Amino acid sequence: MRKSCLKALAGVLGLGLLLSTGASAKDVSTNDTQNLNRAVYHQLIMLPQLSIFDDLSFTVEDGNVTVMGQVRNAVLKDEATAVVKKIAGVESVNNKIEILPVSFNDDRIRGQMARVIYRDNQLFRYSLGSTPSIHIIVENGNVSLKGLVDNQTDKNVAGIRANGVPGVFSVQNNLQVESN
Repeated sequence: MRKSCLKALAGVLGLGLLLSTGASAKDVSTNDTQNLNRAVYHQLIMLPQLSIFDDLSFTVEDGNVTVMGQVRNAVLKDEATAVVKKIAGVESVNNKIEILPVSFNDDRIRGQMARVIYRDNQLFRYSLGSTPSIHIIVENGNVSLKGLVDNQTDKNVAGIRANGVPGVFSVQNNLQVESN
């Protein structure tokens, strides 16, 4: 009898707490999605082989995660799927990651791009930290800059520096400017 009274009291208190905070089933669902987004993001950026020459993104919908992007090796593609599958709340993982072709010329361009962008006095700060915010994707001599910068000037400077690297066929400046 006493145990059933305690369970009933706990249920009432839990319901009261839910109602007093104004939370609804929709809010709980939104929080779950936000938590899942944070967990997926964290697991992907913590992949040991992820570098400035790889780009990963994802979408989450009802526990189904789609991982997208471009990476230099198949191991990173497989690791991304494996770590996301282990996250609580993930129902399924759809891996749409593209593996970039192996190319000596693309490797040369990657190195030169990293030097001209991250050695620039204005852009150097983006190289600091464990996950630099400017990613350099090179595929068959075509370069795509991805990531987040503080302002339009930094985006323009990165594009100018990238266009100055010899042997590059095209530069697509997809850097996003952080909105304040």
